Amino acid sequence: MTWMKQFERQRLLKDLTTFGIGGPADYFIEIQDIPSMQTLLLYCKNHQLPYFILGKGSNLLFDDRGFAGLVIANRIHFLNKSEEETWHVGAGYSFSLLGSQTARQGWEGLEFASGIPGSVGGAVYMNAGANGSETCQSLISVDFVNPDGELLCLSKEELVFGYRFSSFQKREGAIVGATFRLKKAQEARQKQLDIIQYRKKTQPYDAKSAGCVFRNPSCAHAGALIEQAGLKGKMIGGAQVSPLHANFVVNTGKASSNDVLQLIEHICREVKTRTGFELEHEVRCIPYCPIKQEAN
Repeated sequence: MTWMKQFERQRLLKDLTTFGIGGPADYFIEIQDIPSMQTLLLYCKNHQLPYFILGKGSNLLFDDRGFAGLVIANRIHFLNKSEEETWHVGAGYSFSLLGSQTARQGWEGLEFASGIPGSVGGAVYMNAGANGSETCQSLISVDFVNPDGELLCLSKEELVFGYRFSSFQKREGAIVGATFRLKKAQEARQKQLDIIQYRKKTQPYDAKSAGCVFRNPSCAHAGALIEQAGLKGKMIGGAQVSPLHANFVVNTGKASSNDVLQLIEHICREVKTRTGFELEHEVRCIPYCPIKQEAN
């Protein structure tokens, strides 16, 4: 297969992320199934082509220059429920939709996902969490394609998860599917509705953002610390600390990646000075990453 003929050139990444920031990708392609992901990753290895796996574009900040390599949009989209209370889901499936659908049918375990603007693959990668729950808690296994194009099924016991961390952050390859085990619960639907209602009231739900910017330090909440430092509404260029929820940086219209990075650095300095806490951001900042060897 001649992959280069299928690649789109100079696709603007700002159109593919919830932040609405990012220059053009040298190459871009959407992948719809697992076998295609297998052959593509092997192609990238053989041709020394740097790549980045993109889900729904949340929790990301691309460089204004774009990405000097291949951006692979993971659109592997399937949902299969078995009789054993397990759900096998494609990595490109909406995590928010999964949370809503399962809760609507009376299944407990992923209600917190409702309103999280990411893919299932992204949620596993970051071990996304909210309202005291994390993705790994109901996870059974993950389907993963390594750089050699091999499809692996990794049990949760073979992986490491922590606060906004999974061992996939230290692996090359692509998450292509995940299996969850849920429990029947009559209150699941109401819990899910309460979560989404609370989010809409307390977070800049419709603004361009990457989600929460900072991890919560031990025994503290990042948003409260930022507000305590008097930074709600603070702007640098087109980037602003949300007046609604201080742990969100929003793109007010024409923010650059540099605006966001400067604002993040300013927040860290001010919070450290005024509260003594050191904040660590969880947004993935994707470098321009020049290609060392041109693909052919």
